Amino acid sequence: MAQEPRSLRDELAALRIDRDALAPPGPPRRRRAIWAAAALLLLAALALGAWALLGAGRRSVAVAYALRSEGAAPGAGPVLSGSGYVVTGDKYISIGVRVAGRIEEYLVDEADRVQAGQPLVRLDSRDYRAGLEEAQATLRLARANVELRRKELARLRGLRERDVASQAELDVKETELRVAEAEVARAEAAVAQARVNLDDTVLRAPLDGVILAKLKEVGEIAVPGGFAGSGELIRMANLDDLRAEVDVNEADLSRVRLGQEAEVVPDAWPDRRYAARVVKLYPQVNRQKGTLKVEVRLLEPDPVLLPDMSVRIHFLGEPLAPRPGQPLVRLPRSALRTDPDGSYVWVVTGGRARRQAVRVAGEEGDQVVVSEGLSGGEALIQGEVPGLAAGDAVEAVAGS
Repeated sequence: MAQEPRSLRDELAALRIDRDALAPPGPPRRRRAIWAAAALLLLAALALGAWALLGAGRRSVAVAYALRSEGAAPGAGPVLSGSGYVVTGDKYISIGVRVAGRIEEYLVDEADRVQAGQPLVRLDSRDYRAGLEEAQATLRLARANVELRRKELARLRGLRERDVASQAELDVKETELRVAEAEVARAEAAVAQARVNLDDTVLRAPLDGVILAKLKEVGEIAVPGGFAGSGELIRMANLDDLRAEVDVNEADLSRVRLGQEAEVVPDAWPDRRYAARVVKLYPQVNRQKGTLKVEVRLLEPDPVLLPDMSVRIHFLGEPLAPRPGQPLVRLPRSALRTDPDGSYVWVVTGGRARRQAVRVAGEEGDQVVVSEGLSGGEALIQGEVPGLAAGDAVEAVAGS
């Protein structure tokens, strides 16, 4: 009977609810959870930082692959092309007056072919004809005066021989004769000038060519010099020496040289091609545009080609045969670059850009053929990548 109460107490204790066990965790447990979350966030940040560090400076670039060519070496294909205009060897020839006068008659019209010396324009010549007649009359008077002085001198010399006239009188007559002869020379020069002025009332073609424009109308007054163009009446050009000019970028000058073969294609007739040759590299670069003007001469001019006509000029390269052990490789034109050191490409090797010099053998449509520098299969960066330098990390993306 003495153990029953203890057993009952034990049973009652077992049935008692432990309120401390059901209570929420205290401050120590909350801190442990916060520290665990912070540690996870730190690990994630470190992982992101490592990933960013590994990818820092890496650029995505479009690449195309160089293809080894099994065909023969290309012919003399274009190595550089540009848009330009048709010009003439002497450019435009503006014919103006040397004497003032009213335009009396045009003897030619636009598009007329003329020959050197052919009359083009006639001015009113009445004043100059009268001036010539006056100069001729003055010359006749001067010559008559010389004849008179000569007779007087001859008579005085006879008197002097008989000691009737003094030496001083003879000297005076000799001087008067020399003055009269000088007057004749001056009158002759005046006649020559008057003839030139009269002849200048007719404008003549300085060379063979075609009349491009008449710059004034019949009845207008033309004067030499004065304000710009005031004395210009006719503009013409020699279409037998047709040329085309184009501005070439400084970076491409290494691909152009005097005597180089070229091809001219007019925009108006894109199916026509005209053989040409580089004849002039202008001696000064345009600083603002960074270009040099280059001129090519058409070897066989065509009447359909007119001055200022828009054309496409292709500079042709020399056909190059591949060297032994060095295959021909074709690559997109967008992958080829040129600077003063020559032509080159950017090759992607091991995730980095590498500059590779190449030798261009020609062009075929959108592709460039190189005979040295590539063996085929290289990944080449296409297009412009500003600031790209050798050794930069890049990520290759297949181009179009």
